[in-house]
Amino acid sequence: MRLATLCTAPLAIVLTIGACSEGCSSRRGVGSLTDGTPGRVWRDRAAAAASDGGSIVRIAAAGDISLNSLGAQRQTSDLIVEAGFAAVLVLGDTQYPNGELANFKAYYDPTWGRFKAITEPSPGNHEYYSDGAEGYYAYFGDRAGDPAKGYYSFDLGEWHLISLNSNCGDVGCGATSPQLTWLRADLAANTRKCVLAYWHHPRFSSGATHGNNPSMGPFWDALYQARVDVVLNGHEHIYERFHPQTPAALPDAAGIRQFTVGTGGANLYAIDSIQPNSAVRYNGAHGVLALTLAPDSYHWKFLPVAPATFTDTGSAVCH
Repeated sequence: MRLATLCTAPLAIVLTIGACSEGCSSRRGVGSLTDGTPGRVWRDRAAAAASDGGSIVRIAAAGDISLNSLGAQRQTSDLIVEAGFAAVLVLGDTQYPNGELANFKAYYDPTWGRFKAITEPSPGNHEYYSDGAEGYYAYFGDRAGDPAKGYYSFDLGEWHLISLNSNCGDVGCGATSPQLTWLRADLAANTRKCVLAYWHHPRFSSGATHGNNPSMGPFWDALYQARVDVVLNGHEHIYERFHPQTPAALPDAAGIRQFTVGTGGANLYAIDSIQPNSAVRYNGAHGVLALTLAPDSYHWKFLPVAPATFTDTGSAVCH
């Protein structure tokens, strides 16, 4: 087992979109997919304006964030504020230890709550240590989706983004679950070339604490069949980037590229058994992942907290 190990790449995401013009609204509504399956569809007019003419958008992401202190999460939130991102993907375990609303207000809100209005969250297991993740849903409100589900999708620029709920014991993640039925319908209704999905528990991980999670297989099967480009996760408190691969962990240029970005502020974990197709691993500092989403491609860069200088950067085209 190794702590403070560098191997290859990190994971976190922030979204940057254009400013809201006169008469626009940043409120999201509840729509329905083509088969009538209810799903939240966000059409923020600022994002829609950014997509006119094929504009590029920037986003940031990370998970495993706020302890009951104002420590590393203050530093990672400063990275986002200073970079001027317009939207942020939160990858679960937002507030430790149990996601209580009082702790959200005391510790998360003064740090990552500074950009709550542009945050697109996904719940982690620690949120559900409170009954029904009530603190998480109370804090984020409509931004977290239906409290009975916790999954939703939206379009940003030329991309389609999907926030899933990987707490299978609470909402169901199996191949015949309502969430997978919704996911397949959402993917079938999507008209965007580039697609990104995010949730808390990674399917693949070289971390020493959690490792691989086969229960995420149905998510991967549906996403791979739909030629999804990118998956973002947290849970393992490291940064890791994988080469594109299949749900069976076979190399595939048309496969899914997974980033794990569990570096938002909680104590970092060791790296142990290096998994097939793992390209980069790092646990030397907290940080966030910045993504630039173009109409047919994307660029990534891991942003570490100072004084760390590690980064992982690259680009790829959409399938």
